[in-house]
Amino acid sequence: MNKNSVSGQKTVTIGGVDVAPSERTCIDLPVADLYTHASLFMPVQVVNGKRAGPTLFVSAAIHGDELNGVEIIRRLLQQKFLERLRGCLIAVPIVNVHGFLDQSRYLPDRRDLNRSFPGSPKGSIAARLAHSFAEQIIQQSDYGIDIHTGAIHRANLPQIRGNLEDPETLRLAKAFNVPVLINAAVRDGSLRGYAAENGIPTLLYESGEALRFDEVGIRAGLRGVSNVMRELGMLPPKKRKPRLIEPLMAKATSWVRASASGIVRSKVKLGQRVKSGDSLVVISDPCGETDVSVTAPCAGIIVGKNNLPLAHEGDALVHIARYDSVALAQDTVEEFHTEIIQTGTT
Repeated sequence: MNKNSVSGQKTVTIGGVDVAPSERTCIDLPVADLYTHASLFMPVQVVNGKRAGPTLFVSAAIHGDELNGVEIIRRLLQQKFLERLRGCLIAVPIVNVHGFLDQSRYLPDRRDLNRSFPGSPKGSIAARLAHSFAEQIIQQSDYGIDIHTGAIHRANLPQIRGNLEDPETLRLAKAFNVPVLINAAVRDGSLRGYAAENGIPTLLYESGEALRFDEVGIRAGLRGVSNVMRELGMLPPKKRKPRLIEPLMAKATSWVRASASGIVRSKVKLGQRVKSGDSLVVISDPCGETDVSVTAPCAGIIVGKNNLPLAHEGDALVHIARYDSVALAQDTVEEFHTEIIQTGTT
């Protein structure tokens, strides 16, 4: 239940804990206990502004091995601009606490939490955790940002995925200010899908790979979340208007797969422009008797790649995004990378 204050901002209640305007509180949401009898909690930091505004949730590690978002939220919560916050920020750095402890994408029951929404209070661990997050976090919010990385051994170029046919989601996606936007259909049981069903525009930010920190992706993510908060009026605008990189929406994306099994030598890097027919990787047998070149089926930009130098036939190796102007897309990616390294984030 939310109560209005004299300032117009609401008292936010999560897990039975009231957070009044101008208050900042860490709330421990109970999750399924360990079988050692030790209790386990999902940490939720609530920063409630003095003045009225929207409520935004920012979540990470819904897959327990995706660490970039944990660091993005840690840095976000250290920013002094939160003292001038309008509305409410609900920050959940570790959603899948079980997976985080095990350095695993999944929960102990091997279920994917991001395929378990809206969940159930009486179901499996995944169902119960999804239900708790849906009820306590998503239903309290007006907007959301869910932070991800690639899977183990797979790295992603900083990118925003969302329902870009929705004008409000598209507005926030552009404000996030990364070079790659992908209009991605929601998946059944996903956090983003559940939020969409409840009318809550939600961005999915992807960058880097599992179990690794990627400094460019972290800086871009922190800047992006801050940009969205300013776009929503939760933070005052910067005195000097930042120069925005014009993001480009991919026409389509596709993974190129291994045509043979063997030892992989990559020929491309994230953000690189490729033409149809360019060699992406070479797959060799351990004795060096055969070399198989895997080529690009189309022109585009590399937005994801498998970093493991081993492959079975059919494994996904390189993720290519197609654009109306591939040259313009490459220029945008290079400009973004340079700006992030040189100027920092917020």
